[in-house]
Amino acid sequence: MDNNFKNDDDFIIGKGFQLEIQDEKPKKHKKSKSKKKNSAVKSIVWILSIIIVSVGLSAGIIYAGADFTGIGFGRGDDTTMEIEMGTPTADIAEQLKESGAVKIPMLFRIYAKLMKYDSQFKYGVYTFNTEAGYKDICQMLISDGAKAETVQVTIPEGTGINDFTKNVNGEKVTVKGIATILSEAGVCTRSQFLSALDDVKRDSKLLSSADDIKTYHTLEGYLFPETYSFYSFDDGEECARLAVKKMLEESEKRITDSMFKRADELGYSINQILTMASIIQMESGIEVKTEEAKNRLQDNMKGVASVFYNRLDSAETGGTLGSSPTLFYGDSFNQDDGRYNTQADDKFSAIKGLPPGPICSPGIDAINAALYPKTSDYYYFVTDSSGNFYFHKTMAEQNLTIAKLKKGQQWIYEYFN
Repeated sequence: MDNNFKNDDDFIIGKGFQLEIQDEKPKKHKKSKSKKKNSAVKSIVWILSIIIVSVGLSAGIIYAGADFTGIGFGRGDDTTMEIEMGTPTADIAEQLKESGAVKIPMLFRIYAKLMKYDSQFKYGVYTFNTEAGYKDICQMLISDGAKAETVQVTIPEGTGINDFTKNVNGEKVTVKGIATILSEAGVCTRSQFLSALDDVKRDSKLLSSADDIKTYHTLEGYLFPETYSFYSFDDGEECARLAVKKMLEESEKRITDSMFKRADELGYSINQILTMASIIQMESGIEVKTEEAKNRLQDNMKGVASVFYNRLDSAETGGTLGSSPTLFYGDSFNQDDGRYNTQADDKFSAIKGLPPGPICSPGIDAINAALYPKTSDYYYFVTDSSGNFYFHKTMAEQNLTIAKLKKGQQWIYEYFN
């Protein structure tokens, strides 16, 4: 009995123990296969990562090498760059990028620093081909710049591209245009300036609004009126191009995104806003010398804006603005067909609505007046010789004020023959 118990117990325990061992062995074998599979996947991922990084590094090296040598990436165009006195190397590198001469400004800066070129760069106007490598560019920046003279030129608010002549109480007055101002300042000839206008790409947000078809000058009204420092040297074509570029850049800076948004709220394009602003400017742009006078003029400009917007929506005025400066502008072109005339004359009837584009370069106050006009029920206004404004609801009221001004010898009237 005791022996049987021992044998049974030994057998059962031994069998159970052996069975458990046998069950575990296949499991260990499966885990080993899984580990091998995971290890293989990791190896593949690692290899692919190395390949991707290597390809990326190779592409980066090729890209950097091409930029260093000036080869590829659609290069080959001539470009002109202006470097002002005191411009740091970092800014020069960014200008080179904008001009298409380099693709990696930081790499150019490192190269110029290591080769000790950066401390030798000079200001001036540079013309080079965008296929030039870093070394050639640096040598140009050291020795090839046109050391041009600079001239201070003021483009007054209300200045158009062309000259125009108006009669003020019977006296002929010629208003110089930007082309004449630049020519007299020695920046460039009139024809060089007009040619530079035609070469401008209309691919910016601001210029995309300009009307290429119906306007006499596409960029009329887009050259911001300001005092500038323009280059004056033998190559008048480049001076003209740089002058146009500088005036357009100033406009791009002054015409903000909020102005575009406000124009949309009013239901107008920015070209229409500039057109309205140019008329406001011509109708109310007088010289002011004190801050009080400036504030008063800003307020009056908004009043003038309200008159013109009211007239656009008025059945009584037929949607015509009735602005005499639009006559002056149109007549400054030999082949004028009356498309700008918002006031009837002996040659053309008045157009309805706004002209196809601005008639001058309006200042920021006139632009703001066009964007934020006063709310009024006025349809007429008149100014006196002292620059005071008088607003009226009816033509009868307008004529009464004019009679008083004439009697007091304060009447001033611009008209066109």
